Amino acid sequence: MELSGKRTLKVAREEVWRALNDPAILCKSITGCESLDQVGENEFAAVLAAAIGPVRARFRGKLRLEDVVAPSSYTLRFEGEGGPAGFAKGAAHVTLSGEGHETILEYQVSSQIGGKIAQVGSRLIDSVARKLAEDFFTAFEAQIAPPAAVEAAERPPRRTEWASNPWVWAGIIAAGIVVLVALRLALR
Repeated sequence: MELSGKRTLKVAREEVWRALNDPAILCKSITGCESLDQVGENEFAAVLAAAIGPVRARFRGKLRLEDVVAPSSYTLRFEGEGGPAGFAKGAAHVTLSGEGHETILEYQVSSQIGGKIAQVGSRLIDSVARKLAEDFFTAFEAQIAPPAAVEAAERPPRRTEWASNPWVWAGIIAAGIVVLVALRLALR
């Protein structure tokens, strides 16, 4: 699965960078995240409860940050196991740009999934990924952005904006690792 996207955050780049490297903020931003603990330099262990269609599982995984260029970019490698539900592994490249009080976060995710989660179908996985990514960014912004910026972000996007923003967290969530995942997961 290959996904990419872009998000504009009404927060200075250094603040976004700090938040994307804060396990507590990320854990609160990731739907179903039970724990995200730093276990080494640029290495994290994650536990995540996820449901993709009829498949529900608790994933355990590892995240590793590579090619770190603070406060501009890094690559997040992830792998996770959900027992009989399956596995996921992959990488998300995250780039931050912008000046002043606005940051553009761009990401590209490549992931592989297997097991029962791979059998539910790519459309369902893509749909769940988009929803989880949107939920991640809404929660993430609520923690780091000024209240006025969060209110603006909570307004429903126009159809064209939604259609042009495919999110990548499905791979990360499916892996039991987000953050994305976000995007720093991650990454989604």
